[in-house]
Amino acid sequence: MTRVGSPAEPVLVVGAGPVGLVTALLLARHGVPSVVLEAAARRDPAGSRAICFQRDVLDVLDRAGCAERMIARGVTWTTARTYDRGDELFSVAFPDAGRSEVPPWINISQAEVEGYLRDLAATEPLVDVRYGHAVTALRQDGRGVEADAGGTVRGTHAVGADGGRSAVRGLLGIGFPGRSFADEFLICDIRADLPFPSERRFYFDPEWNPGRQVLVHPCPDGTWRIDWQVPAGLDLAAERRSGALDARVRKITGDAPYEIVWATVYRFHERVAETFASGRAFLAGDAAHLYAPFGARGLNSGVQDAENLAWKLAFVRHGWAPPGLLRSYDAERRAAAAENLRVTTRTMEFLVPRTAAQRARRRAALAAARTHPDPRAIVDSGRLAEPFWYLDSPLTTPAGPPDGFPREAGAVRPPVPGVLCPDGPCTVDGEATRLRRLVGTRFLVLTGGRPAAPPAVDVPCEFRALDDIDTEGVLRTALRAGPDSVHIVRPDGHLAAVLPVCDPGAVAGALYRACGRT
Repeated sequence: MTRVGSPAEPVLVVGAGPVGLVTALLLARHGVPSVVLEAAARRDPAGSRAICFQRDVLDVLDRAGCAERMIARGVTWTTARTYDRGDELFSVAFPDAGRSEVPPWINISQAEVEGYLRDLAATEPLVDVRYGHAVTALRQDGRGVEADAGGTVRGTHAVGADGGRSAVRGLLGIGFPGRSFADEFLICDIRADLPFPSERRFYFDPEWNPGRQVLVHPCPDGTWRIDWQVPAGLDLAAERRSGALDARVRKITGDAPYEIVWATVYRFHERVAETFASGRAFLAGDAAHLYAPFGARGLNSGVQDAENLAWKLAFVRHGWAPPGLLRSYDAERRAAAAENLRVTTRTMEFLVPRTAAQRARRRAALAAARTHPDPRAIVDSGRLAEPFWYLDSPLTTPAGPPDGFPREAGAVRPPVPGVLCPDGPCTVDGEATRLRRLVGTRFLVLTGGRPAAPPAVDVPCEFRALDDIDTEGVLRTALRAGPDSVHIVRPDGHLAAVLPVCDPGAVAGALYRACGRT
């Protein structure tokens, strides 16, 4: 195989939001330059927008370079409480896979995270961000792509990370089927001292927002994000003038003083692009999919798009994998998007029932939840985002999942091929670290024992014996590793293969398969 493009030729990333900047920074970590084309003269930093970042996505952002700042600033919440008409129905606490120093979730505003990413991009020589460069045309040929953006810019590939109204998606002629919801959401960021830190609260049908929902999240600096479901056509300016907005906020804060930091009204959508790839051009983040916000599957999924695509582009660019590897991006991430759409659509049918039968089912479920042994099984307030299982990916060496593995939201997942590798403490070359910090730019091959001779493969990989690095025994337990087993971890942390013995031919075959090579 040969290198695709010259080392200096960039990947074109359209959109300087979080997904576009993460794509560019991860490409840089792989030694691949990028030009980021942003239509706006500057990005609007106002408001919280997306706020929930899941543990596994924080690992991706750690590889991009900003997770430590995020964790230091973000508010960690470990419990989600759900209420119906003022009565608590249930709470959910989040378990750990193995053991991790990374919290299960943090709340921090998208605007602040975007600022961290901009800072990193500004000091990264391989990332060239150009504001005020709207892409108006996109052409492809056998050598690469060419964009018109206040001039002609050429690269080996293009990534459309330019949001729900994606210019790239339109220029590629890719459909964006789905639906938009009539109801709207009123969002307020308020600064106040409320008595339930480290908790997310979800209210069904409170007397102060009858027939609809309210969601409350803690954020940094004593800020709280409040989402009210409201009828279509709500006039925010009139709400402010009449005192209705203050009355809404007072139902949350009581008599405590508060300050409104930001407020807006938005509609939510459920859409997935017909394909995430067209030749050498790809879609990621909101350009590829839009979900209702419950479960925080939007930006979290977009960051996972970015990592999935970045390592594959890098391997193809460096000549370590054939161009056909990039077909797996659409196969894997559209499957993930379809799962997210399925989950959020089911949630929306519960939260915003459209028929009399759906409304009756919701009311019956909420009533039954008061005495049900597992109310989470019948009340859907949003299934929290989780990494997708690439069980059926062409890159995954097949192995059936063990019988009886847990399927409920938030459960610890078994370490089978296609699943994100668990995390845990380890020691490498005398330095304490954790497992997921060993991945990012190459494959990691974890062996239960010490193989006599690792296979000779022309794939970037690192072999580590668990006997050498798993000084506390946490990893062997989390991986369910045997004395001779082999776990092959992809650059994005997903398990490509789990082999019962360290057979050099089988290990080489699994590595080549995971690179799209036969």
